[in-house]
Amino acid sequence: MGTPAELFDLTGRVAVITGGSRGIGRAVAEGLAAAGADLVIASRKLPACEQAAKEIEAATGRQVLPLACHVGDWDDCDRLVEAAYDRFGKVDVLINNAGMSPLYEKLSTVTRELYDKVHAVNAAGPFRLSALIGERMAAGDGGSIINVSTAGSLRPSPNDIPYAMAKAGLNALTLGLAGLWAPKVRANLVLPGAFDTDIAKHWGEEARRAAAEMNPMKRIGAPRDLVGLCLFLASDAASYINGAQILADGGLFRTL
Repeated sequence: MGTPAELFDLTGRVAVITGGSRGIGRAVAEGLAAAGADLVIASRKLPACEQAAKEIEAATGRQVLPLACHVGDWDDCDRLVEAAYDRFGKVDVLINNAGMSPLYEKLSTVTRELYDKVHAVNAAGPFRLSALIGERMAAGDGGSIINVSTAGSLRPSPNDIPYAMAKAGLNALTLGLAGLWAPKVRANLVLPGAFDTDIAKHWGEEARRAAAEMNPMKRIGAPRDLVGLCLFLASDAASYINGAQILADGGLFRTL
């Protein structure tokens, strides 16, 4: 058992973060790099990843590999894994953070294309990445898989049913993984509530104010609010935390 500083130290670790160029993913990437981790930052737009990598490297001195990856594309997931291992030789932490929740007029207007796209990004991509990286973690020195879901997967609203369904699948994946490669590989679930991300920007200002007012904390979450939690789950401080489902919603769903 080390000191608290030693337990949270990620020096020598490599973390892959999807959706890592902005929002929650970017904040968590900065936090893990500040704790000593080298990073693979992936999102659909390479220039955004390159900019994030440049800024994080300058601020922390860590190595950051920017990669373009559409996690809804199976082949892109395979390429991401190969590129990460080619560069660093290992992955110690996988954070499946990329997500999407398109708006729709009413449930009957949801097209098959939209439905499939939502499930591909929120569930199928994390499945593929977890399968490929988790197996290599188990064959090596172990690791930590952190899946970023949503509190809405436990209590869906009428406005995001396909998204909530896909994230519920991610929840099930996480619990399955927690028993698959343990004790070498841990898998845990982070369930954010309303957060100030690109998804929330589509709500409109009135809806954002209402979400803040109904929350016990009187605000919606900021990306920085998940940094400490993800750092904890990635680190040796969480060596006994496996299969946990952690609400990060300011207490809104405290009666669940």
